[in-house]
Amino acid sequence: MTPRRAPLRRAGLALIATVVLVAVFAPLLAPYDPHALSGASLEEPSRDHLLGTNDIGEDLLSHLLFGARSSVTVAIGAATLSTVLGLAVGMVAGVGSRWVDTILMRLVDVIQAMPPLPLLILVTSMAGVSRAILVLIIGWLSWPPLARVVRGEVLAVKERGFVAACIGFGGSRTYLFRRHVLPAVAPVAVVGFVTVAGQSVLMEAGLAFLGLSDPLAVSWGIALNRALVLPGLYFTSVWVWWVLPVGAALTVTVLGFTFVGISMEPAPGALDRTR
Repeated sequence: MTPRRAPLRRAGLALIATVVLVAVFAPLLAPYDPHALSGASLEEPSRDHLLGTNDIGEDLLSHLLFGARSSVTVAIGAATLSTVLGLAVGMVAGVGSRWVDTILMRLVDVIQAMPPLPLLILVTSMAGVSRAILVLIIGWLSWPPLARVVRGEVLAVKERGFVAACIGFGGSRTYLFRRHVLPAVAPVAVVGFVTVAGQSVLMEAGLAFLGLSDPLAVSWGIALNRALVLPGLYFTSVWVWWVLPVGAALTVTVLGFTFVGISMEPAPGALDRTR
């Protein structure tokens, strides 16, 4: 990471930390239970309801705060699964024999050829809509790009002179992984994690927006879905305090992960100088 990108990383981490803290402390921050009928239908923002109420009288601020939990849970879970799979497959392919490398890379090709959104819609419509299923599907579909990059880094490390010297002096494979391979792939893994996390937030919200989610759950995508199906909503001012805050929350969350990912990318020519 270059010094110029340090402010970008700090801004991204601050945004992510804010969303995570909101998700963790939502029960303390929310003025009402998100499922409680705490007011009249479509109340305007007031002292009692800072963002007003929805069509059945539920507090929209409480929905916004509790909705962060779904996004954070799916993002962290899917990104963790994707990172673990990508690191494992990429490192095994990089250090394994030629036939192991070939088999794993063909598996990567097959998974990358699958269209993510149609497959997500198909699986969730057949297997049900739960956070666990979303985490498994998104994580499984997202690890191949990281595996390819990790494999390339491992192959590049294997060709360096100090690795050959280490092997010549009797260095074990465990030592090579700990001392040389893991430091080389760690930045790549971090970038892969935050990238998948940002994508997962949008996927979870998109599926909920399409109606492929638990109707009793609380999430930002469900809030957008309910606003969409309400007749005449966008011909009134209700969308300003119903839709805009949810869109802003999604934007802030994705921007946080994007800023961190960009800040972790190496500067142009940095990789060439280290080889």
